[in-house]
Amino acid sequence: MPLRIRKAGKNGSTIRVDGEMNIYHANEIKDGVLKAAEGRDSVVLDLSRVSEMDSAGLQVLLLAWREADRKGVPFRLSGASGPVDEVLRLFDLRRLFCGDGEGE
Repeated sequence: MPLRIRKAGKNGSTIRVDGEMNIYHANEIKDGVLKAAEGRDSVVLDLSRVSEMDSAGLQVLLLAWREADRKGVPFRLSGASGPVDEVLRLFDLRRLFCGDGEGE
């Protein structure tokens, strides 16, 4: 599971997930996202290249959001592929992650 991390500004991170965000890769993604977000002022999660997402992938997304919120760090999605959008709609979470409920 490729996980690309790019520093945005002085203390921000943009984390891009490529490929499957599912039970087979959830632990690896979780560890990478939490490590990349450590000590940052902002976190942007780019899910525009995710080809598959299941409930384990959703759990990673919710964990990342919760940890950022707990630390007072702004957290947002910069993109949601079709599979990500489907899961967010299914669980009525678009407003939480995409703002107005319609997303990007």
